[in-house]
Amino acid sequence: MHSLSRRSTFQLYYMRTELNKGLPIIRHTMASHDQEDELAMSSDELLQAQLELYNHCFAFVKSMALAAATDLRIADAIHLRGGAATLSDLAAETGIHPTKLSHLRRLMRVLTTSGVFSADVKASGGDAVFKLTRVSRLLVGAGGEHSRRRDLSPMVGVFVNPVAVTALFSIREWFTDETSAASSLFEVAHGCTRWEMIAKDAGDDRVFNAGMAADSCLSMEILLRECSGVFGSVGSSLVDVGGAHGTAAMAIAKAFPHVKCSVLDLPLVVAGAPAVDNLTFIAGDMFEYIPPADTVLLKWVLHDWPDEDCIKILRQCKKAIPTRDAGGKVIIMDMVVGYAVPQQEIVSKEAEVLFDVFMMYIDGIQREEHEWSKIFFEAGFSDYKITPVTGIRSIIEVYP
Repeated sequence: MHSLSRRSTFQLYYMRTELNKGLPIIRHTMASHDQEDELAMSSDELLQAQLELYNHCFAFVKSMALAAATDLRIADAIHLRGGAATLSDLAAETGIHPTKLSHLRRLMRVLTTSGVFSADVKASGGDAVFKLTRVSRLLVGAGGEHSRRRDLSPMVGVFVNPVAVTALFSIREWFTDETSAASSLFEVAHGCTRWEMIAKDAGDDRVFNAGMAADSCLSMEILLRECSGVFGSVGSSLVDVGGAHGTAAMAIAKAFPHVKCSVLDLPLVVAGAPAVDNLTFIAGDMFEYIPPADTVLLKWVLHDWPDEDCIKILRQCKKAIPTRDAGGKVIIMDMVVGYAVPQQEIVSKEAEVLFDVFMMYIDGIQREEHEWSKIFFEAGFSDYKITPVTGIRSIIEVYP
């Protein structure tokens, strides 16, 4: 009892002393209790939080499984079996060794759970029968010309690419290391820019160009049909800047034969372009010069570059086109973050923010409208119009 009184007296003295110093001891104690209350969770909440955390950690496995299925051409195998295939069918069509059948089942379980394929267990006495979904229909290239035009398998190779994934592992270093401040994530990881690697690696170059061509085949087919007003007013000439081997420009030239179409890209890219009767390829650098045309097309170009570089490109675009009264404009096909079509808002929101972080690997950015507006006006343009499209991108018409 005596020792307790002495301890209490000492505590009271200590608190008075500290309060006289202006230190809010009691407030700190109360704040720490509040923080503890905020962190407190029931057993069920703790286990649910653990589950969600681990699920986030394993998200990359979905991408790896998708890449494996794409490389194995599993969607083609299902298509060639009439749209329904068992594990044995898939193994026979893809050349998977019979000893790996149980592992294939595990891979397909991930892909059916994530919605890439569907599985019908009742159809053949307990053996799962796998079918295509609307997602995996975009991975079929064996169904003739129609399927090949919609085959996005090459884009999986662009997105789920070891050089890109490796760069994203350097995010912490990039954020905190002063020596990497002027470099992209890609340069931190690989010692060169993405474009330098594509230029010196023929295999990487083929993967990248095949992916861009696949995306253009599908997107231009839809956009020329659904947004004919945008492309029907391009005037008599159009230059596709950074258009690689001209897939997008070819689609425009076919839909509007009166439009003289050309493609501007780096000499190395143009050197590998196919000969096309109604298309002119021009070797050059978009930062230095863009050939004159009524319309400049920038498809998935500006999201590769930071603002200051985009402004330089846009200023060259403005020099290349006539005034607005004479029909001059720039058509940008790119993402506008937050412009999701309502019925796909949840998927689109996640895709937008994931794609935005993905673009950090080359110091690129997916922009919100106010960010687009800023670079348009700094480049000297007077107005713009955004047309949202179902999917991951919008069409922006920019006027001088």
